[in-house]
Amino acid sequence: MLIASIVLEAAVAVVAILAAHKGRPYLYGLAFTFAFYVLYDFARFLGWNVEQGPLHVLFPLATISALVAVWGLYRERA
Repeated sequence: MLIASIVLEAAVAVVAILAAHKGRPYLYGLAFTFAFYVLYDFARFLGWNVEQGPLHVLFPLATISALVAVWGLYRERA
């Protein structure tokens, strides 16, 4: 199941990058978020301790970048 999640998260990151290239730069935040999720889940798959260290610190940054991306989508439609 973890491998399937990694593949799907990577697909979301790629689609977000493609959409960002087409004039929606705030979607780079969504791409960053899902790229981080791929890294995080891959580290878990390899058995790394993700509860401490740099991966643990990056998690709030990924959440903030997702918030910025969603805010951009909200403002675009308003």
